[in-house]
Amino acid sequence: MSICSNRERELWAQFDALQLGSGWDEEDISKPQILVEDVYGDSHPGSVHLNQLSEQICRGVYEKGGAPGRFHTTDLCDGCAQGHDGMNMILASREAICDMVELHAGFVPWDGMVLCSSCDKSVPAHLKAIARVNIPSVFVPGGSMRPGPNQTTSLLAGSISLRQKQKEGVPQEEVRDYKLTGCPSAGACTFLGTASTMQCMAEALGMALPGSALAPATMRDILSYARKAGRMIMKLAEKRVLPSDILTLEAFKNAIIVHSAIGGSTNATLHLPSIARELGITLAPELFDEINHKIPHIGNVTPSGEHLTEAFWFAGGIPAVQWALRKYLDLDVMTVTGRCLGENLEEIARSGFYRRNEGYLHNYGLQKEQVIFPLEKAEETGSIAILKGNLAPEGSVVKYSACAKDMRKLCGTARVYDSEEDAYNAVVKGDINPGEILVIRYEGPRGSGMPEMLMTTEAIVCDQKLNGKVSLVTDGRFSGATRGAAIGHVSPEAAAGGPLAYIHTGDIIAYDIEERSLNVVGIDGKMLEMEEVDSVLAQRAKEWERKEPPVRKGVLKRYTEHALSAMQGAGY
Repeated sequence: MSICSNRERELWAQFDALQLGSGWDEEDISKPQILVEDVYGDSHPGSVHLNQLSEQICRGVYEKGGAPGRFHTTDLCDGCAQGHDGMNMILASREAICDMVELHAGFVPWDGMVLCSSCDKSVPAHLKAIARVNIPSVFVPGGSMRPGPNQTTSLLAGSISLRQKQKEGVPQEEVRDYKLTGCPSAGACTFLGTASTMQCMAEALGMALPGSALAPATMRDILSYARKAGRMIMKLAEKRVLPSDILTLEAFKNAIIVHSAIGGSTNATLHLPSIARELGITLAPELFDEINHKIPHIGNVTPSGEHLTEAFWFAGGIPAVQWALRKYLDLDVMTVTGRCLGENLEEIARSGFYRRNEGYLHNYGLQKEQVIFPLEKAEETGSIAILKGNLAPEGSVVKYSACAKDMRKLCGTARVYDSEEDAYNAVVKGDINPGEILVIRYEGPRGSGMPEMLMTTEAIVCDQKLNGKVSLVTDGRFSGATRGAAIGHVSPEAAAGGPLAYIHTGDIIAYDIEERSLNVVGIDGKMLEMEEVDSVLAQRAKEWERKEPPVRKGVLKRYTEHALSAMQGAGY
């Protein structure tokens, strides 16, 4: 195999000396060299096991005559950041991780790289880096956590947190039981949140091996996928198959189709455009909406459905979804196997993958059709919508598959808060009334770094008085686990002078998911014609004084000063 890095090594003898001083063998420095990078660390269950996967990747590289170099940039967890300013750092971490991989990949002339991660920001960060660096690459998903007792997930924290702060309280035994069982193993949380969604997107884009997304993190299969990825990168490096050969516009359309069908996180509308941007590809918000208008929603996975991600993988995972949707997909796109998508689907069917995994599914008393519906049994089309109007001229996003049908159209009085903390406290104290629309602003990319609103959305759905009766509109983002009428990514955001900055408590907001609309329709409690509303908003815009952000420094300062609109992926 030709080695692209010979010329650089010959420029400076210390190059080889430094590698040999780091434990490389003298034979290693003459082999193709592969960057193996993960987000291993003690930060959360999605990362704590990745060293084991990287070890398998390295073995695969060695088997095929390469020499791997291991690097680490530990990621962050939204769950650990709930309720405090640490949440403002989370989306910015996507850019920081991507930048670190770029640095690691750029200071040495690698022949290829394999990246491994599990969760919300690290998976899209790795996919961005793969697109940016554009050397032969494979992505390895870190898999799914085991289910909690009675098929529960870590999201039981929402109910417990609300009851802890309200008068009823929570028995200490219940709190302790949750802490001991809420995250029973390594892996990404076992609902179709952003972590699980982005693992699925990596596979749907063709950058991860077929069947690898959401494999249970405690099973042998995930180790096997990692070993195969190490072998596969050597083939890609030899043939010089680049990410730009795989991450085409057609591949992104395929991924959006899969996202629509499984009910993926709204955060994919941030991450996929940001990944595409690295390749000079524009994914307009309207593309998501166009696809969601025609793709059957067949993934019966929580929070949009009933079952957990482990069951989804046992039911056939992404390959089963792709096979069901094959008439909608471009089957000729290239993938990291060196074969096209259509060939991969035929090969995985021959391999016995479905037969073996369905046997595991039967352990739960489930049939495949209960977890991944046949197309003809899909009850609705799509899962997310892009809403526009005088409140969101550039757009906003809602996951209607996780929203009750009687909450998909509403006209209500706005209750406006300039931070999630204030809105959350209002919910906890009982200050919010049924029928109102909660507005949280200055939480967009330029405002505070675009934190997620999971504490507030969970407080709403866990409050019997408010569940199914209160909507939320924000320029912030949501967890992939968010349930209810939650409209986010409102753009332009308040900090950028968008209309959300001019809303007053008492104004009237109307949204209609079917019509894809989000508008202010009344002022100070009085319904008005749209021209009158627009006139009032225009006058308020002239009188508006920009809210000065708190003093920031470092990575958060750089991010909030330069981040793009949420509708453009919130990168920079």
